[in-house]
Amino acid sequence: MEVITTHINADFDSLASMLAAKKLYPNAVLVFPGSQERSLRDFFIHSTLYAFEVERIKNIDLQEVKRLILVDTRQISRIGKFSEVLSKPDLEIHIYDHHPPSSEDLHGSLEVISEVGATVTLLLDILQKKGIDITSDEATVMMLGIYEDTGNLTFPSTKEEDFRAAGYLFRKGANLNILSNVITKELTAEQIFLLNDLIQSATRYNFHGIDVVIAEASVDRYVGDIAVLVHKLKDMENLDVLLVLVRMEDRIYLIGRSRLEEVNVSEIASEFGGGGHPTAASATVKGMALIEAHDRLIKTLKEMVKPKKVARDAMVYPVKTIEPERTLEEAGEILTRYNLNILTVLQNEKVIGLISKQVVEKAEYHGLKSSLVKEYMTTEFSMVSPDTPFSRVQALIIGQNQSFLPVVEKDRLVGAISLGDLMRILQEEMMKSEKGASVFESQPLYARKKMISKLMKERLPDRIHSLLMEFGKVGDELGYPVYAVGGFVRDLLLRVENFDVDIVVEGDGIRLAEEFEKKFPCRIRTHKKFGTAIILFPDGLKVDVATARWEVYDSPAALPTVESASIKMDLYRRDFTINTLAIQLNPKAFGELIDFFGGVKDTKEKVIR
Repeated sequence: MEVITTHINADFDSLASMLAAKKLYPNAVLVFPGSQERSLRDFFIHSTLYAFEVERIKNIDLQEVKRLILVDTRQISRIGKFSEVLSKPDLEIHIYDHHPPSSEDLHGSLEVISEVGATVTLLLDILQKKGIDITSDEATVMMLGIYEDTGNLTFPSTKEEDFRAAGYLFRKGANLNILSNVITKELTAEQIFLLNDLIQSATRYNFHGIDVVIAEASVDRYVGDIAVLVHKLKDMENLDVLLVLVRMEDRIYLIGRSRLEEVNVSEIASEFGGGGHPTAASATVKGMALIEAHDRLIKTLKEMVKPKKVARDAMVYPVKTIEPERTLEEAGEILTRYNLNILTVLQNEKVIGLISKQVVEKAEYHGLKSSLVKEYMTTEFSMVSPDTPFSRVQALIIGQNQSFLPVVEKDRLVGAISLGDLMRILQEEMMKSEKGASVFESQPLYARKKMISKLMKERLPDRIHSLLMEFGKVGDELGYPVYAVGGFVRDLLLRVENFDVDIVVEGDGIRLAEEFEKKFPCRIRTHKKFGTAIILFPDGLKVDVATARWEVYDSPAALPTVESASIKMDLYRRDFTINTLAIQLNPKAFGELIDFFGGVKDTKEKVIR
């Protein structure tokens, strides 16, 4: 027996997809695994145009099912009693779905999965390619599926394929009058009262810089089409993220809508046993009080709402600073020496002002170079924390015309973001959207990261692998991030044998070498001027350890002045991009490959630049 089924609480896309699948599997039986949405049930009751041959699940002998065709779902928890047949060794599963992947997804011998606006869109494409015709009545039902799941082709999840499918259905005679009657019904008195309760209860919360509105209501009788009310509330208040909890009878219904990538309502709904799309999802919960559901929702949002990019991802550190009692002449020397446009003014490690190159040059032009920085610095500026969402950073730099943004944590300066930094990130995002960039396709301002601990275990001798782990442990004891860098990392990716290990420490490289010497049989040579050390082992193995540094040359042919820096600045000064790769060695991040400058891409393509 072949069975076509869908998810519990089936909607119009479920029905439309089942009908389309029936055209592909004419001998299959249509079976709903459980309840349907009220709007779909009403459609069955009031429509006299369509005779649907849908079998009741209680009449199906599950042991006779040889092929299970799933449409509009692939989650085990959403197929009801059909989950009981999954253990059958001879069962064949075919899947047609448009939902994003989840941890409980089934896998089939045939899978047609694409994140378009509606599952029926996928099936219509197959029907057209196979030359299988549909009637005008079937076209009407299928159009209902597309319209409902795409919000009349307006939801962000709507794709070009959905528009093409709708155009095809229109040509096949989809009845727009029926479509209008089903989709755009007037609100009932009960729905109006419920919508008013939701409006009155709507409360705005902020999770990690992202605004989320939660609305709640409780009614004794079932009120249909809550999703319509949620959509109206979202549009009325122009909300980016809306989550609604409604208690009806003995159940709580959760419906979520989101316009932001940072808030995936499908993942949130899955915590309540539901699912959907990143932009639209729902769940039905039994045996839970409304206040309990509210508290659980708040907890889930705290854990799951995380901005994709925050200030920490874009900031540059360490930041060049100056004291307020220093002269403008000294400020000008620092600005010129490091090719900077703005200096941060610190007093007792607290940010109190900014001084720009333009102000310094004007003051010097008027003979005021001996004046103090505090007399000319600006004190009107915004600051952000490392966890400030990138959207807020963008608003401050572009919207408020502040070209330099200090990043502070507990009143301590930890980094800065300039207009140039922001422009590079925005350019990268634009290139990614145009080209569909791979993980290491462009040169980001912030690091691309990838775990290669398995490759390290496979390619490195046990002695070298263990040694790298020990360096990371010593780094943790001292509070230093520790990295393997340079040619060692490059050759590891190229599968070339090279055990000439270079270690870079964001901290004091010499101190790390000294601590290592106390724990293991080795001796060290140090070069304090450059913050470096060589660790020599009895068997002749040698490891170079260096403090992450930035080298400044005061004049041509002069020896460099060495200053401590971040791992990014240390890698930036290296000769070629293929040598700018690093692997973090600290235990919690052991084996994390870090690529700021496109070194992985250049290594793969054998490009030297």
